[in-house]
Amino acid sequence: MENDTSLHLPDLHISGFRGIKSLDVSRLGRVTLIAGKNGVGKTTLLDAIRVYASRGNFNLLLEILNASEEIIASNEEDRVAATPDFQALMHGRALSPEFPIVIGPRNVQKQLRIAAHPTPYQTGVVVDASPYIDDVLIGIDDILIKREFLGKEQEALYSDVIQPRSRARFRQEFQIPTIKCETLGPDVIGNSAMAKFWDRIALTDYEERAVQVLRLIYDDEIERLAFIGHETRASRRAVVKVRSQKRPIPLQSLGEGALRMFGVALALANSQDGLLLIDEAENGIHHSIQHAYWRMVLETAQKYNVQVLATTHSWDCVRGFAHAVEDSAIKGVFFRLQKRSDGSVFAMEYPDESLRIAAGDGIEVR
Repeated sequence: MENDTSLHLPDLHISGFRGIKSLDVSRLGRVTLIAGKNGVGKTTLLDAIRVYASRGNFNLLLEILNASEEIIASNEEDRVAATPDFQALMHGRALSPEFPIVIGPRNVQKQLRIAAHPTPYQTGVVVDASPYIDDVLIGIDDILIKREFLGKEQEALYSDVIQPRSRARFRQEFQIPTIKCETLGPDVIGNSAMAKFWDRIALTDYEERAVQVLRLIYDDEIERLAFIGHETRASRRAVVKVRSQKRPIPLQSLGEGALRMFGVALALANSQDGLLLIDEAENGIHHSIQHAYWRMVLETAQKYNVQVLATTHSWDCVRGFAHAVEDSAIKGVFFRLQKRSDGSVFAMEYPDESLRIAAGDGIEVR
């Protein structure tokens, strides 16, 4: 099967990013499922795609570092300065323009390149204090981030600021459209995120599509859904009208599976023409509905032109995915990340026929 060139990522190349020295995946599908042991790099792969979709957004790089607590703390004149450790983004922590991060399709003309290296500034130099007249900005280990996409380059100078805050200074605008990219972590989606997604699709065809997903579990018992509570999203919650109940009941009371299914459906509807990344896609989904779950993901992704990449540890998830792909004309791809003896990562790809046989015979593919 030839790659679908209409996808944002018909295939994938990652090099120099965190634990991935170099990785090539020859094809991705409308929906791609990725398996592999803990620590092999599945979440790193999803982070790399987030970086690509944002075109190397500086704040996203900071978010990734903060999430993994890659922070350098130093004491300076009785003050503690917390500095994001940009070297942690680079494979082997090699802060050198000779070893850039490269992410994107295997077509080199569409790849994002990010290089980070120390600037010529010396420690202790005051850096552009004019916006903060009363502040003293002291550059410590200044780092220059250079991003290049489609031949256009942007530089961002990061300086740790002891007093009173850190900041980034962008030298020019990065006039490249980003790709819409939503992410779902391994935990059940919270009320705030659910309410945000719901508000974007309320009173549209997407709303009914999301509610239909709950009927995969509860058949026709689910009639309607609404969000109630105060105007602030954090205090709003989803309630459903169940045929057998006189009053609406909290969606939460239907269990983790219902929340997970509904959250995925909402995220798909909010990712039209973009990417959706799902970490540990099996969480909360009972093995008996894995087939229906993946059929829903495939059909909804196709309908809304969403490219989905998901990770899993579950054989039931892989089997349900394989059967859904077999029953569908929509392209689904499965591969497993593995480590070689030297610690490098590679993708063990399963052609369509191999995945079908593996699912049918119960062959371990995780």
